[in-house]
Amino acid sequence: METKKIDTNINEAIEILKSDGLVAFPTETVYGLGANALSETAVKRVFAVKGRPSDNPLIVHVADFEQVKQYVTNFHPLTEKLVDMYWPGPLTLILEPKAGIFPSVVSAGLKTISFRMPNNTKTLALLREANLPLVGPSANTSGRPSPTSAEHVYHDLNGKIEGILDDGSTSIGVESTVLDISDPTKPPMILRPGAITKEQLETDLRIKIALDSYLIKENDTPKSPGMKYKHYSPETNVLMVREEDWHRAVTYAKERQLKVGVMAGPSVAEKVRADTAAVFMYQDDSVEAATRGLFAGLRALDEPLLDLDLILVATFPEEKLGVAYMNRLKKAAAQQYFD
Repeated sequence: METKKIDTNINEAIEILKSDGLVAFPTETVYGLGANALSETAVKRVFAVKGRPSDNPLIVHVADFEQVKQYVTNFHPLTEKLVDMYWPGPLTLILEPKAGIFPSVVSAGLKTISFRMPNNTKTLALLREANLPLVGPSANTSGRPSPTSAEHVYHDLNGKIEGILDDGSTSIGVESTVLDISDPTKPPMILRPGAITKEQLETDLRIKIALDSYLIKENDTPKSPGMKYKHYSPETNVLMVREEDWHRAVTYAKERQLKVGVMAGPSVAEKVRADTAAVFMYQDDSVEAATRGLFAGLRALDEPLLDLDLILVATFPEEKLGVAYMNRLKKAAAQQYFD
């Protein structure tokens, strides 16, 4: 199969999707692997192509909230307020749909479905003109760093899917915040942190928001994507490094003649460059730049030609966007710090 990069011809992508084909599409977070969410055949192909465990539910992408109203009737009282504030954008809402609309494979057998309206002009046009809800898990090999460019998708899925709708690099770099509002009688709970933070939700909604920090083990069924203990992982081992530990970490690697790659902002990267085999430097020292570059850096330093023994990655305080950054980094590193 030839995987075609599609720059502007939305109709070409629509024809593929309506024929149960797969088209990767851009969002503001990461690239998603699109398939008709109403077709069991198409959705099963998504799981097969990614090598995705069947107990991992998918997020359904929609053109607007009116589309969601076709599938859900019993809404949480805060639903429309959340939609008005954050859609289109990096917020996924877990709701309980009417029975019999979506194939059970979409929800991994759960009674709930996750919905999102992505903030990307090309993909919104695709969703509107196709008039189909699309599943859209990250367009990569399951468990590996998520794709933030069409090139990342092509690297993982070339020859396995029909097309990639190319719109350059994503602007946020980590997946959406997932908010569980499936039970109208309970307060919202964040199941996966993202760019829309707990602090932002609490300020805007003027209520307390819970954050589920439980790490799903291999035999558990997650209610949201991205809840597994280890995820987003390159082949090369990853260790997290706190700001005060960089000198010790680099010295440790040098003494043992380890080929080490470093991911950090300029203030750290420039200091350690001479003592490491490769450096992926974030655009600046901010958590926003680190989040945007995290998956791209993990992919770049995992290239076989570098043949690294270890990737050392800078940590950030777990507050605001740092919660999402550290959530992904901890899973990529299997929770392991340099100590």
